[in-house]
Amino acid sequence: MEPPSSPESNGPLLLFDGECGLCTSSVRFILKRERTEKLRFASLQGETGRRLLLKSGRDPDELSTLVLVDEEGQVALRSTAALRVAAEHMRFPWRLAGVFRIVPRFLRDGVYRMVAKRRIRWFGTADACELPAPGQAERFLL
Repeated sequence: MEPPSSPESNGPLLLFDGECGLCTSSVRFILKRERTEKLRFASLQGETGRRLLLKSGRDPDELSTLVLVDEEGQVALRSTAALRVAAEHMRFPWRLAGVFRIVPRFLRDGVYRMVAKRRIRWFGTADACELPAPGQAERFLL
């Protein structure tokens, strides 16, 4: 399956480290608790993820950053991306996490970077590529 020519124009897209146990578990968590089914997903290691990172002037080999590309093509990184996903795409009570956007970004991202630096040691790697549930496969881009 070839990625669309402009995936950011087809709705919000969350880029995540497909080899990280925490990241892949987070995607499963989101899928089970989302209120909309608009959010799409792509691995940072995949063609779509690498292309979008390059397009936004970011290093495609930097895999410790969660990236949200919204419908307008605007990019949110790290804690801002996570909190926007919670506030804009998840059901109650998870939506309430969006209130943490009032915390200064340098503090939020400091905690985010601390966890990101240790995520493989704490949570391991994704041992196998989990198949999406029926009806979800089309939301994952290569």
